[in-house]
Amino acid sequence: MEADVHHDAPIVLEGVHKRFGDLVVLDGIDLAFPRGQTTAVIGPSGTGKSVLLKHIVGLIQPDSGTVRVFGTDMARAPVKDVYAVRRRVGMLFQDGALFDSLSVGENIAFPLARHRPDMDARARRERVEEVLEMVELPGLYDRSVAALSGGQRKRVGLARAIVDQPEVVLFDEPNSGLDPLTSAAIDALIVDMKRRLGITFVVISHDIVGTVNVADRIAMLWQGKVIAEGTTAEVVRSPHEVVRRFLGRNLVLPPSTPPAAAPADDAFMAQLPRIG
Repeated sequence: MEADVHHDAPIVLEGVHKRFGDLVVLDGIDLAFPRGQTTAVIGPSGTGKSVLLKHIVGLIQPDSGTVRVFGTDMARAPVKDVYAVRRRVGMLFQDGALFDSLSVGENIAFPLARHRPDMDARARRERVEEVLEMVELPGLYDRSVAALSGGQRKRVGLARAIVDQPEVVLFDEPNSGLDPLTSAAIDALIVDMKRRLGITFVVISHDIVGTVNVADRIAMLWQGKVIAEGTTAEVVRSPHEVVRRFLGRNLVLPPSTPPAAAPADDAFMAQLPRIG
């Protein structure tokens, strides 16, 4: 890993291997997420993106290798240290993971009630209303979750992810289930949040156009390995045939940067369109 890119990175994976039975999901992952940048992890379904995300928050432990978040080894640290790390990390779940029995404001305030018991109800409400303004949903504190559109649910989920002022936010498919216009609005909101808050974003996504719009850096997983990593401009110019086929489904790609990569697996490549 490049020392200049990964210096002071809050999340670092080194030599991470994970398998489930005979299925190898992560095969020697070396990856870091630079502070204050948005890094997108992309790849076809079943390449280990969500498994990687669960390693970061300590929900899954690697068979070998290390996952360090803020310097804490998530697989070997005491439980209290893992919980302390999780308090510094927000997460936007794929489906929003909102509590339908609670109002919008109560959903957003949930992390504050759990992690800041000394914060009084008035202060919690003021903080919730502040983040509702940030995600462009002012005045919706008392709104029923059942009355929200898909895009509004994503915004409420994002508000909850940032309400406790985390240093890192993880996004699991933030555009999933959204129409193109709403998806573009969520992308713009992610870019704006990163600019305003200066925190580190990790985005797991299959939305290629959205990824290119929001990401400072991209890492692509394939067959359990990182086959491309770098700035967005560098990755879209990757000579690797799998990368170009995958991205080329939705993008008009610029010329690749030599040298060309080794041929890819025929069975997988047959599923992807050819790029001229």
